[in-house]
Amino acid sequence: MRVVVTGGGAAGASCAARLRRLDENAEIIILEKTNEISIANCGLPYYVSNVISSRNQILVSTPEKFKNWFNIDVRLNSEVVEIKSKSVVLKSGEELGFDKLVLTPGASPVIPPFEGIDYNKIFTVRTLEDADRIKNFVINNNSKKAAIIGGGFIGVEMAENFVETGLQTSLIELAPQILAPYDEEIVAAAQNEMKAKGVELILSDGVKKFDGNTIILNSGRAVEFDIVVMAIGIKPEIELAKSAGLETRRGIVVNERMETSNPDIYAAGDSIEVKDFVTDDYTLIPLAGPANRQGRIIADNIAGGNSVYKKSLGTSVIKVFNLTVAGVGNNEKQLKSKNIPYRKTFIYGRSHAGYYPDSTLTLYKLLFSPEGKILGAQAVGREGVEKRIDVISTIMRMGGTVQDMIDSELCYAPPYSSAKDPVNILGMNALNILQGLVKPAYIEDLKDSYLVDVRPPAAFKNETIEGAVNIPISEIRNRLEEFPRNKKIVLFCNTGHTSYYASRILLQNGFNNVYSLTAGIEICKETECKDGVNTGLNILKAAGKV
Repeated sequence: MRVVVTGGGAAGASCAARLRRLDENAEIIILEKTNEISIANCGLPYYVSNVISSRNQILVSTPEKFKNWFNIDVRLNSEVVEIKSKSVVLKSGEELGFDKLVLTPGASPVIPPFEGIDYNKIFTVRTLEDADRIKNFVINNNSKKAAIIGGGFIGVEMAENFVETGLQTSLIELAPQILAPYDEEIVAAAQNEMKAKGVELILSDGVKKFDGNTIILNSGRAVEFDIVVMAIGIKPEIELAKSAGLETRRGIVVNERMETSNPDIYAAGDSIEVKDFVTDDYTLIPLAGPANRQGRIIADNIAGGNSVYKKSLGTSVIKVFNLTVAGVGNNEKQLKSKNIPYRKTFIYGRSHAGYYPDSTLTLYKLLFSPEGKILGAQAVGREGVEKRIDVISTIMRMGGTVQDMIDSELCYAPPYSSAKDPVNILGMNALNILQGLVKPAYIEDLKDSYLVDVRPPAAFKNETIEGAVNIPISEIRNRLEEFPRNKKIVLFCNTGHTSYYASRILLQNGFNNVYSLTAGIEICKETECKDGVNTGLNILKAAGKV
């Protein structure tokens, strides 16, 4: 049996290697159109800045290793231009027959044809050769100013690594926020971190044209540059499959066995559509983890097995200087767009026990259905962020609910966590909402509400939300007459912990229109409502101003 794999990236290479482990007699050929195979694409931004100093560290494998270890024939610079019924035609004119064909063509960077664009100064980050070109250009041209177009994962990572190399860096994003897979409350911290590290963030503005070494934005603003990296996004490579008569939509259509509309042809990786775990809709999720699993599934099935791909959760993580941002499932924007009923909550949790030195706060956001099904989770912080998102991802994969988050028995010792891990507390918080034990308030609820700061007077005098009154939790039972019964009351503290306790006192004393601000005043500061961005409210820091 001859198996031809087009593309030597994560999906293609994992498929070929797995197939050899299952079938020693199959003839396996990888056709790769570039001169690279099996590189660590996700490490390229860090190679540009020399955080990963050795080029060889990016090379996960080589054609020689594939030949010596697996007896797999890897042919570089071999682009497939046509698929026939049982053969492929290469750009060189060679025709190669197959019994099974595996398509892993990946995706290509989007580069709009902007007016005045000088392609000699425009780069993308998709291959090791791309990274080499960027490094050499910066050195050879004594580059000082970098502009990044697009605030997705690659754009943000490149911005950080350009700063690490000493370049003055601007990031331009057409949307009002970077990192679209995450919601604005989570992204706010990452944006603040980038600004603090010297990145000029230009949001809600796009490229109109290029004028020499200047980018003219839609707003009329001019941004000077020596080098530009395009990170607007990627598009699946589907033209070859389409021309072969295979079913395509935004990506190549496959079933759960990774078979295309032709049962002898499989597809995997960035070029295919997968089903969203939460919504069951078809979507594009170009991530390395799913691509590797898909390649393995194809190998199993070619070898006579019956492996299936069980939809994608879209679990992701990114380093943003000293912060980590991670998420799983759908975000709030996605749920709204699909009219999926949901509830939400935020908490601040500590990376480890607060009494053990150097614990840090992490902001968590949980989205869940009225029945308690987990729809998505996001977090931003400094330590243990991805650990907790991985736990929630696993619970989701197993069909778990917020109750299962509470029931999760997780590692505890003071240097690592608390007896009640943030995952447990997040589940408890969600269940309290579902059971009506607390009514959550969010930043968007603050305006026109009766605001009560339940912290001690000293904290209130140091900083609070403009217009708030101070009734400390210790005094609430003796000052019930000060709470209006004809207004929406929002209680708040630093992170939402104390205000939850305070709301329980009022709810059990006949006050029904009482809410607790989830994540407290800290989330207000992070999302810049002190500047009037979200609600027009002000955080007053100077004593005596309240």
